Amino acid sequence: MALKTTGLDELPVYEKLMKLARNPHDLSVPGGVNPDRIAAYKTSAAGFDLLYSTQRVDDAVLNGLQQLADQSGAVDQFLEMKRGAVMNKIEGHESENRQVLHTACRDIFSDSPYNTEASQQAKQQLAKLKTFLTELDKGLLTNSRAENFTDYINIGIGGSDLGPRSLYTALSAFSRENRKVHFISNVDPDDAAAVLKKIDLSRSLVGVVSKSGTTLETRTNEEMVRAAYSSAGFDSNKHFLAITGQGSPMDNPEKYLRSFHMYDYIGGRYSATSMVGAVMLGFGLGCDAVMDILRGAHAMDLAAEERDIRKNPALLLALLGIWNRNFLGYETVAVLPYSQALLRFPAHLQQCDMESNGKSVTRSGQNVSYATGPIVWGEPGTNGQHAFYQLLHQGAATVPTEFIGFRQNQQDLDLEIRGTTSQEKLVANLLAQALALATGRPDNNPNRFFTGNRPSSILMADKLDPFTMGSLLALYEAKIVLQGFIWNINSFDQEGVQLGKVLANRFLDHLYVVNRGEAKDRDKYPESWAMLEAAGILREYQKQ
Repeated sequence: MALKTTGLDELPVYEKLMKLARNPHDLSVPGGVNPDRIAAYKTSAAGFDLLYSTQRVDDAVLNGLQQLADQSGAVDQFLEMKRGAVMNKIEGHESENRQVLHTACRDIFSDSPYNTEASQQAKQQLAKLKTFLTELDKGLLTNSRAENFTDYINIGIGGSDLGPRSLYTALSAFSRENRKVHFISNVDPDDAAAVLKKIDLSRSLVGVVSKSGTTLETRTNEEMVRAAYSSAGFDSNKHFLAITGQGSPMDNPEKYLRSFHMYDYIGGRYSATSMVGAVMLGFGLGCDAVMDILRGAHAMDLAAEERDIRKNPALLLALLGIWNRNFLGYETVAVLPYSQALLRFPAHLQQCDMESNGKSVTRSGQNVSYATGPIVWGEPGTNGQHAFYQLLHQGAATVPTEFIGFRQNQQDLDLEIRGTTSQEKLVANLLAQALALATGRPDNNPNRFFTGNRPSSILMADKLDPFTMGSLLALYEAKIVLQGFIWNINSFDQEGVQLGKVLANRFLDHLYVVNRGEAKDRDKYPESWAMLEAAGILREYQKQ
């Protein structure tokens, strides 16, 4: 497939939307947000309702955004991606040149219209995982003292940590009895030390996650944990699992109890529903929960194929984001889940969105002439209301907001106080914030004046469970890649993370020779030597 090379500002509807953006819908005027509008500006799929009456759009803008989706071929490209087209490439330039098939991890159910080689590989890995989990559950796989494993340490970084960790944190209420998962990601040795301090190594499994098998931080942490096993007198090879690319240096049965495979066509930040997340989630939550996550993601993947933006939450959320970014000029977006369980979900989206769409060249290698991915950030409500919401309501910058909420809490613990439950108070706060941002409040006291006209959307589901978590994850994955298609950028590589890694290795080379009592290359790389000295890292060397 030849990639579409038309830029956003070259599409016929672009000028129409620019004109509409000069006088966008005013949410703050009387009736700017009214019952009819609230009822009409709502769409649903895969367990989620998207309420968008508090966005600065009207029917004319929505019609223009529909034309934008159609003219950019966003859904066509999404379908081509799912069918196995090579989407991860830059035309005419060296690039990764790969398929993009994270959705294949979920294309394993009977209603799937796809039967790609990737989906067959996903089924094979799931079958291997089910066998492994059954052996654990039946006590066929135990430690050397015939005791069941109770803990699991996930060692990974970036997409091998953020997505899986956000899912496990979100669903810890559904954890298996006597099972707990821990995470080590940062090469900071204190990260590993904090985990090692609180677990029984003899009853723990360690999953090491690295597609290449060479990720510096991950392999360093692996060796630190292996050293802890050795010091305690245990054979680490009987506790460690490899989640890695087939044929990588880690795909070694002599060093790992089991190996599960991940594939080049799944980018790290899109890998939570592959074995990257499934092995850890299977241990902590059980196989049924993993399958429910996949079902939810699959349902949203199918919903994202709908061409009518008013019936496709992922596509509509993508287009509302483009409206805010490119036509209204807003630079950031806050993702604010009103669920403590989604504590780490904004962190995952920071990587997934900004690593995907933080690009300034098109898929033909030309500099873009318009804004691309926004800065993504967020924290759970209601805590944030007592922190940064001041800026959201009265700051000089307008921050579009995406609220996420649930009608029911995960656990049965709640209490009615002053006539309402805690969950009702939580949801009331969410809805109130969206309305307050939109409508504002006039006041003769300028310090108490709220301008309003600050756009937001609300994603609402019944309950945060494995199915809805899978659906929510897939919704944001689809939103991100659809925006990338419309911006005509490659949302699937991450060249921007490489330069820092290269320079970090140079610093490490300097430290290596200093630790050996040498000091080579001082004249060749004076800047990096000077930075080490200014940071005080070479103090011992300077004393010599």
